[in-house]
Amino acid sequence: MNAPLPSSGAPGASFSVLGLAPVVPVVVVEDAADAVPLARALVAGGLPAIEVTLRTPAAPDAIRTIAAEVPGAVVGAGTVLTPDQVTDAVAAGARFLVSPGCTDTLLAAMRAADVPFLPGVSTASEAMALLERGVREMKFFPARAAGGTAYLKSLAGPLPQVRFCPTGGIGPDTAPEYLALPNVGCVGGSWMLPEDAVAARDWDRVERLAREAAALR
Repeated sequence: MNAPLPSSGAPGASFSVLGLAPVVPVVVVEDAADAVPLARALVAGGLPAIEVTLRTPAAPDAIRTIAAEVPGAVVGAGTVLTPDQVTDAVAAGARFLVSPGCTDTLLAAMRAADVPFLPGVSTASEAMALLERGVREMKFFPARAAGGTAYLKSLAGPLPQVRFCPTGGIGPDTAPEYLALPNVGCVGGSWMLPEDAVAARDWDRVERLAREAAALR
């Protein structure tokens, strides 16, 4: 059903989230009934990796239905904070996990889930701590507030082996600046999902915005 995915060097990972598309849509689903048409629009626009955040009660059902009904989608769970959320998200069909930060307990749970994951960091020390544990692909969050492209450029010298997915405060105007950096594999954002378009179920507009995002690199 799904096309082969780019592989990752991370321990236990079968593919790299950073290699799927230049932009990973960060999706907050309020109504599970919107999940499938929304995901279909994103995939049709060229954004197959879809991060459904665990911020709403509808999120588990959204992950489940996207996984079951949208060929080509690589659905993951974001805002993963606890081991229980890891277990529940993978059981629902999440194929990757994203967290805003990382603790030893959460890292152990994500490793045990045996799916690719992007633990969040915002400092060199946090990145080094994960690097010591064999993790080389990370989320940089909150990207704009934590220093943006200037900070990531500074990390590229001492930590060239680390690649990031910056998320937080990124839009279509700034995404190309991040994507031009050698240590950035993709960016996360939600600008292709404007609230008014989702509320109106204007999936054609979502698809158009997704296509524009997919063409950023």
